[in-house]
Amino acid sequence: MGFSFERGVGEMLHSFGHRAESILQKTFAKTAGMANLFQRFSLYDKAAPGQAALGTIHFPPNGERDYDYNNPRKVTSSCYDWYNFPAFKNELREVNAEEWGNGDMRLLHKWWLDHLPKVAGRTSGVANNWWQYVMDANYVHL
Repeated sequence: MGFSFERGVGEMLHSFGHRAESILQKTFAKTAGMANLFQRFSLYDKAAPGQAALGTIHFPPNGERDYDYNNPRKVTSSCYDWYNFPAFKNELREVNAEEWGNGDMRLLHKWWLDHLPKVAGRTSGVANNWWQYVMDANYVHL
């Protein structure tokens, strides 16, 4: 993985976010439905109305199209409940682009990455610290 010196920090975080998505999709590939925690983490309102969480690198929780980072539309999201992981409390909030920097790609991706679980323990055989997989893909057991 490498970054282009011809691009900015926002684009670097965008690229890194795609790395995280790809690795976490592999990490949870053997789980389906709501047991697939990364799939739950990645929900956004357009794909799953009323069930938004953090969205993806291309779609924030309220995104209506790729790169819709400055959308003012409020949606209900469980994004802050991910700070409670794995002991979810069903904490829901109305969120929009104000939460992640009003369209600033760098701030959005920092916000998204900050919500990745990083606590001790395991859930369904997967470490609760997802950063170990993101930073070293050798931990992913296919």
